[in-house]
Amino acid sequence: MEIPEIPNLIHYAIPVFVLTILAEIIVTVYASSKSYDYKDAMTSITMGIGNVLVGILAKGLSLGFLFLCYQFRLFDIPFTWWAWILVFFGEDLTYYFQHRIGHESRFFWASHVVHHSSQKYNLSTAVRQTWTGSFTGFFFTGWLALLGFHPLMIVTQGAISLLYQYWIHTEMIDKMPRWFEYIFNTPSHHRVHHATNPQYLDRNHAGILIIWDRMFGTFEPEVEKPVYGLTQNIETHNPVKVAFLEWYYLLKDALTSAKNPWQSVKYMFMPPGWKHDGTGKVSKDLRKEYFDNK
Repeated sequence: MEIPEIPNLIHYAIPVFVLTILAEIIVTVYASSKSYDYKDAMTSITMGIGNVLVGILAKGLSLGFLFLCYQFRLFDIPFTWWAWILVFFGEDLTYYFQHRIGHESRFFWASHVVHHSSQKYNLSTAVRQTWTGSFTGFFFTGWLALLGFHPLMIVTQGAISLLYQYWIHTEMIDKMPRWFEYIFNTPSHHRVHHATNPQYLDRNHAGILIIWDRMFGTFEPEVEKPVYGLTQNIETHNPVKVAFLEWYYLLKDALTSAKNPWQSVKYMFMPPGWKHDGTGKVSKDLRKEYFDNK
């Protein structure tokens, strides 16, 4: 099978990220908007740079795993137009479940929480990315390689998904046309995802297609104005703390709060907010309280 040369799309997109963030800052200043806090934005940009650097180191791990799976593939899927359509849907569905697990299991949330830690919502928030996620989630797309999609196809489609999700991190776009809102992830849908309003918690996990949330019961439309950040904000602009604070709290709970090994495992993999004595509240509890009181 002839394998075409595929460039690293994320690296090529970096100048576009810089220019569009600067343009958004200029527009928000002109409009007297409070969408930007400059310390917060610099933290986000620093996290993005760190993510790219870590990604260079982690690329071998993820590609190595995909190539290992590819050795046991069921089919030989060629680099052709219909294969790209199939890998688009397969990778996007995988992203939905990986993203959803990132909210519903504390081990994976410890990486993903970085992306939600900003109390602002703008294009700089899009580049606030984890430094540890490449080491905790590299295996999710392995099933695509086992089917027979070449690892470079999978990685490229993953990059396309991340590039798509960049533009939806903004408050400057209200709603897209109704048909587009029904099929695709949009700024409106993703604002819900980043919100801490109880009815919005753990909703809209889509990458490119919002249809997965509609199909699997995690869709919530934007009605009330979103309040961004975490249910318990970390109140720091220190990139190292942003990257590792939740890992510290996770290990602390697993090693000191748990009364036995089984509770330690639960602290690792139960939803964020879970406590062994029942005093903690997870997102579904907060959502239930909200809707029960409406």
